[in-house]
Amino acid sequence: MAVSLTKHCDTPPFADHKDLYNVIDATQLGDVPWQSFSVQYTGECPEVVPPWMNDEFEVWYRDPRAMAYNILANPTFKDEINYTPFHEYNASDNTCQWKDFMSGDWAWQQADTISKDPETHGSALVPIILGSDKTTVSVGTGNTEYYPLYASIGNVCNNVRHTHHDALVIISFLAIPKRYDTDKKHSKDDVFWIFHCQLIHSLLSVILSSLKSAMSKYEVVHRGDSHFRRMTYSLGPYIADYEEQLVLSCVIKHWCPKCIAVRTDLDSGGMYHCCEHTDFIIGELHEDILWNEYGIISDLVLFTNDFLRADIHELLSFDLLHQLIKGAFKDHLVDWVAKYLKAVHGTKRAEEIMSDIDRRVAAVPSFSGRDFKQWTGNDSKALMKVFLPAIEGHVPGDMVCAFYALLEFCYLVQRNVITEDTLNQIQDALGCFHCYRKIFGLVVPTFSLPRQHSMTHYASNRHNDLGQMLVTNQRLDKLAAFHMDFNRNQGDHRDPEDIPTGSYPWNEGKLQVFNSASATFLAPSDPSGVSGMNEYTCNDCMQGLEVARIICFFSFIHNWEGYLCALIQWFDKIGDCVNEDTGMWMDGSQNLAVIHIDTIFRAAHLIPIYSSEYISHSLKFYHSIDSFHSFYVNKFADHHAFGIAS
Repeated sequence: MAVSLTKHCDTPPFADHKDLYNVIDATQLGDVPWQSFSVQYTGECPEVVPPWMNDEFEVWYRDPRAMAYNILANPTFKDEINYTPFHEYNASDNTCQWKDFMSGDWAWQQADTISKDPETHGSALVPIILGSDKTTVSVGTGNTEYYPLYASIGNVCNNVRHTHHDALVIISFLAIPKRYDTDKKHSKDDVFWIFHCQLIHSLLSVILSSLKSAMSKYEVVHRGDSHFRRMTYSLGPYIADYEEQLVLSCVIKHWCPKCIAVRTDLDSGGMYHCCEHTDFIIGELHEDILWNEYGIISDLVLFTNDFLRADIHELLSFDLLHQLIKGAFKDHLVDWVAKYLKAVHGTKRAEEIMSDIDRRVAAVPSFSGRDFKQWTGNDSKALMKVFLPAIEGHVPGDMVCAFYALLEFCYLVQRNVITEDTLNQIQDALGCFHCYRKIFGLVVPTFSLPRQHSMTHYASNRHNDLGQMLVTNQRLDKLAAFHMDFNRNQGDHRDPEDIPTGSYPWNEGKLQVFNSASATFLAPSDPSGVSGMNEYTCNDCMQGLEVARIICFFSFIHNWEGYLCALIQWFDKIGDCVNEDTGMWMDGSQNLAVIHIDTIFRAAHLIPIYSSEYISHSLKFYHSIDSFHSFYVNKFADHHAFGIAS
């Protein structure tokens, strides 16, 4: 303590914690203060006034325009911001590819629009990206729930937005009256529901109001590279779950907030919603027709009506976690499996099969979770990685293929770089999913489900949804280069099997065996992407890589040079192609070998091939590698594995 005070002449820099807080609060750099206001119902009241009509709802927010200033002026981002839209092409085949938001068609259209207006001509487009989600930590006390509202700008490169917290900030906590409070009779009223929805739109309009003036006339903003530039703002994609999308678009449940497809057959297609069309039919049709035949609520005012160049139907972007992973995968397909087994085998037999599926999940190496009681996003994503092999043998092949197609779709749309070939693969995966999900027709009355229907909008770029799809990517990194140097420039290049055992070098020194080890695999990240390292593609399966199990690490010294090695057990590939039902490579255990640790590329995840046999109740996940002889190479373990083993 005395040493640390020397540079302050033995006087602490702060008198106490209050002094410290005062200094922090007085700092102007990067400061966007929180503000608050209260709102209250002002409409007509019935004779018996429900509690929510008298309540005041407090809202806290920060100026989104000041938030955008801070991001644009941050010197950390000066080389990671795109001020103009651009197209990017693969030099090898001249095909288009998309990575950052400003490479999407929506950004081009917006930039063209502001360039035609004399008040905004010559300025850079700054799209404000929004997202909201009620989480477990946002449930307030009393009769109010708080929804955090997040914001970023579309100019920031994806690798920065995904890894740097200063590029994605909370700008508000939306105060929303609970739909089901202690007075449930009133919370189910149509008047309450209308108030609940309109409150959200009114709050968003007020919170974002500081952006309006810079939407119609550019302003000069200081950038992180110390230069100044003209900027014009536009509302960009709004990322939300399906339930929130309904409120934001004023669309009724079971309808699509993006298109006017009939709710009883969503996947049959329909033209996209647009504000002009919605405003026209609201003026021409009775509210009952709007409700029953178009799924539109006519007596709500959209917050986007207050902002230039903003169409909520165009801006809505789907939340991949809630729409597909928790929605289509867990809430639909996983539950349908249980219903199917019960319908085909009866309750008792179905419970036995589900128990074995649960044991298979628990037996997956390095995955000890079982009996998922409370489903969270992380639980759903973890189960998605291992569920496919767990059901194989217990359900029909088409059902396994349906899961495989959905997983393929989920991983493809999360790729950090989307190519024209990727778009084709996404469309193919969607077609396969629609084909194979018919197997569930025995227990599912309709496949016209909004969350599954949202996949068609991921797969289609007819309405320039690509830019929005890029924003929703939830992965942090990507695997852009696969390079293994199999031909050393020095040493003996002969096949070890051709060298007589007696000719091997003899080592009389000690072997140092490491009983435990920790390995960190640094997978290539965004700098090695579209504009970085060249991609190395191998024609062999799994990029020419082999799978091995490490028995132990050891080292020794020979001729004054140290060697770091590993004793491994090879896993030989079964067949020349992936399994057609699961899309995974299959491996079987083989002989032992010694390798240098420099030849280890990254971790692999193996899942036993269970076939149709039940597994023992006593089997633990750490026994699986020794208890089974053939395995799937799990390409759904993470996005890097998906890139390698696809």
